[in-house]
Amino acid sequence: MSNPKLEEVYKISGIPSYTFVEPVEYNKIIVSLRTPGRGIVIEGPSGIGKTVAVMKALNKNGISDITMKLSARKPNDVATIEKIIGQRDLGVVLIDDFHKLSAELKERIADFLKTLADEEKDDTKIVIVGINRAGDTLIKFASDLGNRIDIIRFETNPQEKIMELIEKGEQALNIEISSKNDIIAESHGSFYLAQMLAHEICLTGNILEHCKQKQIISVSLEVIKQIIYERQSLTFKKITKDLATGPRLRKQGRAPYFNVLYWLAKSDSWSISIDDEIRNNPDHRSSVQQIIQKGYLKDFYNKNPDFSKVIHLDSSTYTLTVEDPQFIFFLRNIIWNKFAKQLGYKNIHFESKYDFALSFAGQDREIAKMIFEGLTENEIDVFYDENEKHRILAQNIEDYLGPIYKSEAKYVVCLLSPNYPERIWAKFESEQFKDRFGTHSVIPIIFKTSLPSMFDPISKVGSICYDPSKDVESQLNTIVELLIKKLDD
Repeated sequence: MSNPKLEEVYKISGIPSYTFVEPVEYNKIIVSLRTPGRGIVIEGPSGIGKTVAVMKALNKNGISDITMKLSARKPNDVATIEKIIGQRDLGVVLIDDFHKLSAELKERIADFLKTLADEEKDDTKIVIVGINRAGDTLIKFASDLGNRIDIIRFETNPQEKIMELIEKGEQALNIEISSKNDIIAESHGSFYLAQMLAHEICLTGNILEHCKQKQIISVSLEVIKQIIYERQSLTFKKITKDLATGPRLRKQGRAPYFNVLYWLAKSDSWSISIDDEIRNNPDHRSSVQQIIQKGYLKDFYNKNPDFSKVIHLDSSTYTLTVEDPQFIFFLRNIIWNKFAKQLGYKNIHFESKYDFALSFAGQDREIAKMIFEGLTENEIDVFYDENEKHRILAQNIEDYLGPIYKSEAKYVVCLLSPNYPERIWAKFESEQFKDRFGTHSVIPIIFKTSLPSMFDPISKVGSICYDPSKDVESQLNTIVELLIKKLDD
């Protein structure tokens, strides 16, 4: 092809002609396609080049013209997938965006793949393309499928592959891009992002087609990134705000939705296991676990269909994956501290592991539990022993609890009922935080039935009065509101 155009070289949609680069996994795909009956699962993050590689491999094997290409994003294609399960003489059937299918349909496909593999028929082959862990999803439905299919995982492409792509484009357009190394670093192994950045650099440098004389483009990548980011803001800014705030903005809380999105933005693989991220970020463990265990994150995602255009949440494994490679570029170029302030979050940097630790006698557990639930509903991190039983198991309890009451909680809230001085663990806890009274970080809730005398040191500390004979719910709602205001201040 002579005199190639920019849009034909650095392609931002479709299969590239001039800049196709064989990924590391390319030969595995070719061999697997030639193996009779054996299903193939090709998984990896969006924009990594999975579908392009499959189409090129099919073409190399001389079978692209008999391939049925279906996408789980298209209702008509989903109906076709349902009809062909169990049929023979289908040729090669490529099912893209597999993760979008229902669990019931995935299970039927898993059974079909087992049958095809056992019969070793060469008239039908199923190729599945999906995001990370698509193969794991299939095996979950059929545990013995693992030995009957080839799971080919696409990781981020190595730097030399990205360089090869850029240089192929340079040759086709007769240009030299001076910021090649910057493009490689910014692409994070994505062919798509490399194409997008190179395309924009050429546009800004007025390169629209093959140059008769070689041209050197010296456009700063930082300028290009800003141009792309501002353009993407029109598409992604609102949806990012919605994802980061959750169903309701709670300015004083630990911002669990914000932090999950932040972890995704900082991930090298464009996909995170939220459980793994919690282990890596223990300061946010309680607040993020709340939105998972209570189903808030799942419900929030399912009630907002626009979210599925940019991210995918697997609610069985709580894996979060970017759907749109442009969206990961947008996330990675957000100034997160500034973004948090724009959203109105007040406590985005945390010096303590917990916002509050509750200290109480066992007889007052119901009251403590209601305070705990009221605070955690506002995405505030609270140490409440009942909620941490599984972590305390096999631990030295004094070693585990001591640091929490001494320093790991920003505030200690102690429920001073008549029972409090008599309980062993209440005495132990109070020994840990007694030196904190002078630091304005202990908040007593004094039961009217155990008011201290004027000579008691506790009487000199600002406290909350609780009357067990009056309406419990309204008093505890007021206490929760006061604690939230205190945290806000």
